[in-house]
Amino acid sequence: MSDLAELVAAELAEPVDPRVAAMAAAIAARYPGAARAVLFYGSCLRTAELDGLMLDFYLIVSDYRAAYGRRWLAPANRLVPPNVFPFAQDGLSAKYAVLSEDDFARLCGAEAGNVSVWARFAQPARLVWAADRAARQAAIAAVAQAPVTLLALTPAAAEPLDRWRDGFTRTYGAELRAERGERPGSIVDFDPGRYRRFAAAAGAVPALPDLERRWRRLRRNGKALTLVRLAKASLTFAGGIDYLAWKINRHAGTRIEIRPWQRRFPILGALILLPRLLARGAVR
Repeated sequence: MSDLAELVAAELAEPVDPRVAAMAAAIAARYPGAARAVLFYGSCLRTAELDGLMLDFYLIVSDYRAAYGRRWLAPANRLVPPNVFPFAQDGLSAKYAVLSEDDFARLCGAEAGNVSVWARFAQPARLVWAADRAARQAAIAAVAQAPVTLLALTPAAAEPLDRWRDGFTRTYGAELRAERGERPGSIVDFDPGRYRRFAAAAGAVPALPDLERRWRRLRRNGKALTLVRLAKASLTFAGGIDYLAWKINRHAGTRIEIRPWQRRFPILGALILLPRLLARGAVR
């Protein structure tokens, strides 16, 4: 195992709040025979604040047919990964995204067509449930690709932390995000020692050629995918438009209120809302 993979494995194995572990096990139990791993990530992991917030998980499955049977959810997950579902337990709320082992490994790599997976797993995460040793090792190998991908898609810098900040700034610009402009830098500044250790373990990662062309494609794909995933989530995520408004209000300081007709027709409501949010700078 490489130095970076060992560092990733150690970080993934760090303990979490018992309620997080219980929630991960309950999510996996929804998919008997298909669940391979559950990863916990995001702002709730960084701050250790759980109550009143939305926890973020990824559920990794063997394949989509095993997870869903013959329902339409399997081709939807395959064509536009991931599917996202709400979950609640013991007073906590969460959402979990579903990816196959193959898609998870692919989307953590540099040839992924969008940033949504590797950008998140270049940040701290915890492997809070695994079906067996092989599932654990596969998750570690996939996650270990993510920081290398971010560094490979970022120009070299004399100060390692500047390269991380540049990378996260670029990823935030490649999706429609409600977070304010200082958020990418704050990810690194929350634990700069962690990012120095990961940069050292990764070694001298050269930047890929044609970076700006790659980033134009990632921005184009990412913003379009945000809209497609929003439309799909309206079919799998009850109250999804209310969650979207809550997240934008929390991060952008807005006071969006969702009207009853927007809950009845969430796709149309979101598409009408989006131009106003863009004009205000609430999402970028």
